[in-house]
Amino acid sequence: MTTSQIHPDDYEALANFRYAMRKFLSFSRRALKAEAQLTPEQYEALLALKAFSLKAGLTMGQLSERLQVKHHTAVSLVNRMEQLGLVRREPDQEDRRQVFVRMTPAGSRILAQVAILHRREMRLRSPEMIEALLRLRD
Repeated sequence: MTTSQIHPDDYEALANFRYAMRKFLSFSRRALKAEAQLTPEQYEALLALKAFSLKAGLTMGQLSERLQVKHHTAVSLVNRMEQLGLVRREPDQEDRRQVFVRMTPAGSRILAQVAILHRREMRLRSPEMIEALLRLRD
């Protein structure tokens, strides 16, 4: 079988992986709404800020790359999150044209609360996802 051919078992593995992801994302949407009134995009932005920002935070360009959204979409998301008190914009001390997005203490508390739920759910669902991925490696 060449790399351009797909074995019938691969379809099952692909479908199982997507199904497991959908179950996780469904859980995530419900948990974010119930526990923190966050959208999935807001949660992903908070995760990116926590995981990948230096002390200065992330620029809008870096955040849009992490979220895989257009710049203006990231700006709208940050505007809303700023209104909710989850993030703040801070100009760079050396280059005032450069603006960084930083998580506030309130954003950090909310992130910790919902990240615990997501980690627990990922631990429950990961064997199913890993099995599907391993089947696709061969």
